[in-house]
Amino acid sequence: MDIKAMSCMPDTTLREVLEIIDKNAKGIAFVTDSAEKLEGVVTDGDIRRGLIHKNISLDSPISLCMNTEYIYAYTTDNLDEIARRFDRKIAYIPILDDAARLIDCYECKMSINIPIARPELGGNELKYLTEAFVSTWISSTGKYIDQFEERFSSYCGTIYGVAVSNGTTALHLALAALGIKEGDEVIVPDLTFAATINAVLYTGATPVIVDIEEDSWCIDPSEIEKAINSRTKAIIPVHIYGQPCEMDRIMEIAERNNLYVIEDCAEAHGAEYKGKKVGSFGTIGCFSFYANKVITTGEGGMCLTNDEMLNEKMRLLRDHGMSKQRKYYHAMVGYNYRMTNMQAAIGVAQLERIGEMHRWRCDLEQNYRVAVENIKGLEMQRNDLPNRKKTTWLISAIMPEEKRGRFIDRMKEEGIDIRPFFIPLSHMEIYEKYTFSNAVSTKISCRGINFPTISTVSESTIHLIAQMLEEICN
Repeated sequence: MDIKAMSCMPDTTLREVLEIIDKNAKGIAFVTDSAEKLEGVVTDGDIRRGLIHKNISLDSPISLCMNTEYIYAYTTDNLDEIARRFDRKIAYIPILDDAARLIDCYECKMSINIPIARPELGGNELKYLTEAFVSTWISSTGKYIDQFEERFSSYCGTIYGVAVSNGTTALHLALAALGIKEGDEVIVPDLTFAATINAVLYTGATPVIVDIEEDSWCIDPSEIEKAINSRTKAIIPVHIYGQPCEMDRIMEIAERNNLYVIEDCAEAHGAEYKGKKVGSFGTIGCFSFYANKVITTGEGGMCLTNDEMLNEKMRLLRDHGMSKQRKYYHAMVGYNYRMTNMQAAIGVAQLERIGEMHRWRCDLEQNYRVAVENIKGLEMQRNDLPNRKKTTWLISAIMPEEKRGRFIDRMKEEGIDIRPFFIPLSHMEIYEKYTFSNAVSTKISCRGINFPTISTVSESTIHLIAQMLEEICN
């Protein structure tokens, strides 16, 4: 940045300063004396207000409307000290030497600098990834795939794990292995990411969208029962935002009606129902290891099961349907849904630290809870439901619908990413025809917000979020 091109003298006219501002395209100019000592700062807004309120003209000197009370820094200040002086109203800070001469300026570009989520890669990820790379086993065969499948299935309490390319393919693979096809119906919750319903549509089956519970935001077992008919073949309960579904009741309904249960655990690694981890209740449990999940492989997913025949069938379908005994002989139409050894290497390292991941996420959520506990109209996600031990994926809450958009926009101005809840499936044109019930999901989704859930969120950031919430809600 050419600081001289942004500078003028006190007797420079408003018209000339506007030309300077127009050329530098920064919206600001610095006023210095003949010795280049800073005397003031002026923006195009200052000039506009001067013309309107001070009875001056474009030929008046800029000294009549410059700001003499400004934020500045010295060349000896470190970057952290300077960064703390920025706020949403200050985009440029002049830098002075010991004689108060203008030397340079720092620019604050307001972008999202506190993201909603970020992968935590502080363990053996690089070590194992490098080992996989050096071994040249970088595709879909290698020791880390076996290790990841064995260790993750063991962690969740199942016998078999089948690693796949992502969470969506995990869901589709599970449905395909169970023989779900055109003419069948599969019950899904209204509040979920689109992958849940898309996987059903991939098979040619018909999804049936049902409502959620008001307290848990998970699929409502009562609505499941109402939606069952002779064509129903499976239920996909989604452990939404880390909250376990009421699995006892769902499994009882499934057994009574001879239905498969495919758990969508993409957001709930390590969550428990009655002391048993999610993913181990249903016929098949499906996980995602996308970059924003509790643990990640970048992209990736896994199907868990206790059924040996389903395990073998999913492995066959995952690898083009190619026979394990006869190379290039295809016993069925399959897919290329394989995970790479390099992805699995990252997964093994992540799994080593999953307890640590849960601890900092839980502590962070508690810090948010304390900060916002007295804000009217704000309700944090329930963590006190009987028999359910939720895990913290994204820290979630609901707030007044009419104030949510303003809060999200204000946080964006501060560089903080606040996300709304998923749009209900029933509210999207391509899915609305599959709706069975959606009253509660409609009410909850338009109020939902997710806070930044990364290990580096500071107390000051939480305080700022709470302060803005209080200002907007109260």
